[in-house]
Amino acid sequence: MQTKNAACAGPLDGIRVLDLTSVVLGPLATQALADLGADVIKIEGPEGDLMRANGVSRSEGMSSIYLALNRNKRSVVLDLKREAGAAALRRLIEGADVLVHNMRVAAIERLGFGYAAVAAINPRIVYCVATGFGQDGPHRDKPAFDDIIQAACGLVALGSSGGRPEYVPSLIADKTTGIVLANAVLAALLHRERHGQGQSVEVPMLETMASFVMAEHLAGLTFDPAAGPAGYARLLQGGRRPVQTADGWLCALPYTGRHWKAFFHAVGRDDLAEAYRIDSRAQRNAHIRDLYRHLGEITPTRTTSAWMALFESLDIPATPIYAPDDLPAHPHLQAVGLFEKTTHPTEGPLREMRPTARFSATPLALRRHAPTLGEHTEEVLREAGLEPGEIARLAGTRGTVRDDTDERGERS
Repeated sequence: MQTKNAACAGPLDGIRVLDLTSVVLGPLATQALADLGADVIKIEGPEGDLMRANGVSRSEGMSSIYLALNRNKRSVVLDLKREAGAAALRRLIEGADVLVHNMRVAAIERLGFGYAAVAAINPRIVYCVATGFGQDGPHRDKPAFDDIIQAACGLVALGSSGGRPEYVPSLIADKTTGIVLANAVLAALLHRERHGQGQSVEVPMLETMASFVMAEHLAGLTFDPAAGPAGYARLLQGGRRPVQTADGWLCALPYTGRHWKAFFHAVGRDDLAEAYRIDSRAQRNAHIRDLYRHLGEITPTRTTSAWMALFESLDIPATPIYAPDDLPAHPHLQAVGLFEKTTHPTEGPLREMRPTARFSATPLALRRHAPTLGEHTEEVLREAGLEPGEIARLAGTRGTVRDDTDERGERS
């Protein structure tokens, strides 16, 4: 899988991004830019991105998670602690549109690549950093990982079960912040296009996730003085939950009075529709737990497929429960080709996920495989004008992938 024709270049064709991120948050953000057509150059130290070692692997340094977060990029190995590596990065900065990193600010300042130093080389650059905590606050230097941010932003407390706090079993803080990071880069590029001005952009994890969680849960705290506690009662106290069928589980969401009336009529329980006065939204909300309790008592009488046929005939939103192992066989995902079979030059046959957005004039594609460590070092440095001797000295250092904490202070 190599570069395809210009028709598949994507709307960011011609934008060059220097990607100094690692692990999940930053690589997801820069992959979004790469999927949109940007030339994303992944700058890795000799030890490589820590996530190369996490997940399922066929060979060292090419884990399943790394493969999922680094398609459509080129990899360059530079040891930024050595002057030769730092000098090479400065050359790359000269021709870059964007630089993204998720190191602690103090760490990248020590390396000589804080915003002021980078802007002195290229004033038009969009310099974007994902921090754990906003740099104006007292926690600015604290380490941040997905678990820490989940707990700090209120998400863990919301998801507690039986009084025991639990993490969401997904890197939701990393991935959500990564999406916001990509959007921030796009907005800064648009500003530069209109006004010719580069700038520094910070996307802090805690603030991003607190805003994400509190969008529906600010509730009574919206008002000053508070009109009540935080929390969206429908989610925290409502009865919506998966229901058991005769042979499995499904999710059904009778959302309107018409839905509930049609469902109860179909199962011969018009009495419930009358008892709960479901034509009234206020009455439905007041009795929502009872309504879903009745739903859960009725669904074990038929199979999942029988219920799906009924719900579809009544236009009631519903779906069987799909496990991650089931998703490649999901009929809709199969039809739209989300999972593509590809061949990686070192990893062999793979199942990858294509970019999900659809552009009519600038279609997106899997243009490049996730690179091996330093795969494009010579190619990229040659494009930047380095002499063959310089490139040979820089490209000669390759280390092993480590699974301990990155000494550069990178975030999850």
